[in-house]
Amino acid sequence: MAGHVLALAGGVGGAKLALGLARLLPPSALTIVVNTGDDDEFHGLHVSPDLDTVTYTLAGLANPETGWGRKDETFSVLEALGELGAETWFQLGDRDLATHIRRSDLLRQGHSLSAVTAELSLRLGVRHAIVPMSDERVRTVLATDAGTMSFQEYFVKQRCEPAVQSLRFEGAETARPSPGFVEAMAKATAVVLCPSNPFLSVAPILSLPGVRERLALGRSPVAVVSPIISGEAVRGPAARLFEQLQGEPASALAVARYYRGFASHFVLDERDAALKGSVEALGYAVTVAQTLMTSDEDKVGLARTVCAALGVDV
Repeated sequence: MAGHVLALAGGVGGAKLALGLARLLPPSALTIVVNTGDDDEFHGLHVSPDLDTVTYTLAGLANPETGWGRKDETFSVLEALGELGAETWFQLGDRDLATHIRRSDLLRQGHSLSAVTAELSLRLGVRHAIVPMSDERVRTVLATDAGTMSFQEYFVKQRCEPAVQSLRFEGAETARPSPGFVEAMAKATAVVLCPSNPFLSVAPILSLPGVRERLALGRSPVAVVSPIISGEAVRGPAARLFEQLQGEPASALAVARYYRGFASHFVLDERDAALKGSVEALGYAVTVAQTLMTSDEDKVGLARTVCAALGVDV
C-alpha cells in the first residue's frame, strides 16, 4: 500500500524508529510529529529537547553514547555560566546552544515553532518533515511526592526519583495541533506510535483537542511499538510510571492495555513472545520482532517490520 505514514515520536526511542522510517520512506511519504510538552526555557532560550533529538538523529549529528545532544560536543559556555552563578543542571553543549539561540531569535521575530523547526532541520540536512505537535505552548507538569514540577525538573534535575502522583498538560485544552500535524492526520494512511514513553512523550500529543478522536476513527491502522521489553523500559521512567499511574507492573501487555481502543496493531519484542495471545485478546493484530535498536541496521529493520505490519510499501 502506497500512502503517507504519520509517526508520533518523543525521546531517544522515538528518534531511533523515526530514523529507520526515514531511511525507508521518501520525504513525501512520512511526517514525524514530535512532542513539545518537554519544551522549557533555560538562560532565556527556548529549548525543545524532543524536536532536537529527532532532528539531530536524522541529521546524523546525535551523540551516539547518550542518544540526545550533539556528538563531539564541548561545554565551555555552560562552565562559564556556572562561574557566573547560573544554574547548570540542564546540560547544554556549545553546538546545542547555537540551535537554541537561533530558535529563540526566530521565534522572537514572530515565526512559528513549525516554521523554525523546518528551517533548522533543513539547515542541518534533514529532508523529511519534522513537525512540532503544536505551535502553541503546552507544558507537561508532574505532581509528585516531592511537589509539583516541570518535566525537565523531574527528568533531569531530580533524575526521575520522585514518585509521580498525576500528570497534566498545561495549555493543551486550548492549544491547536500544528498545521503540519493537521495536514498529516488528513492524509495519513498509517500511523505509528514510536517506542516512546506513553505518559510523557505520546500522551501530550494525544491530549491536543481532536487528535485522539481523529486518529481513532479507524480510517487508518495505528501501530504501537512497545517501549517496554521484558518488563523494563529501554531507557527512562516508563516502567515505574506504569506502577505509579496505572497501578500495575510494567509490561508490554500493560502498554497494550493503555492504548486499547485506540490502536489496531501492536509490535511486541521477541523476548515477550509469550504475551502475544494476551495482547491479541485485547483486539490487536500482533507482530513479534526484535525491537531493541542498538544499530542503524536495527532501526531500519524495525521500521521495515512496522511498515509490513501496516501494509505500507517500502
